[in-house]
Amino acid sequence: MPIILASISPRRRELLNSLDWDFIVVPSEIIEKTIQGEKPEEMVLRLAKEKAKDVYKRNLNNWVIGADTVVTIDENIFGKPKDIVEAKKMLNTLQGRTHVVITAVALYSPDGRKLVAAEKTLVTFRKMTLNEIDAYIDQSEYADKAGAYAIQNKGVLLVEKINGCYFNVVGLPLQLLSTMFAKLGWSLSEQWRAK
Repeated sequence: MPIILASISPRRRELLNSLDWDFIVVPSEIIEKTIQGEKPEEMVLRLAKEKAKDVYKRNLNNWVIGADTVVTIDENIFGKPKDIVEAKKMLNTLQGRTHVVITAVALYSPDGRKLVAAEKTLVTFRKMTLNEIDAYIDQSEYADKAGAYAIQNKGVLLVEKINGCYFNVVGLPLQLLSTMFAKLGWSLSEQWRAK
């Protein structure tokens, strides 16, 4: 059955490509809104569900993957920075501390069944000076990244340690996704043989 990724994220595309699965990208048309008082995990679970549902309704009888990622520290939610100023502020808050990356995944099966789950990973940043933060910002990796960094690129040098799923920090927890596929009928052995 065809697989649809309800996301234009290049990182999510790269991760799925690494598995050699055939898939297409159909972006969700939902408007991502925050709800006052909503906890970070509740927010990403809701948004992943909304994205997957929106795309599934327009593409019935397909597998549809929706996902949403946030960085959170001290109950603050760091999504994608609006600009350089916000990116610097995020990195300054994160430096020398441990934050949580949460990615929610919503998966629709071709017959309309769905599963929704979230993965959490603890990431500890090294201490940095403002000059070092500016130097990282100059690499232009902060744009379109939750928390203003890309662990899969030069942003790996920001990280002192990680506890949990690395792929979750990149934007799609692959083992969780694989388990969800298996629960909905696409077994692990079939996933390996897919081309």
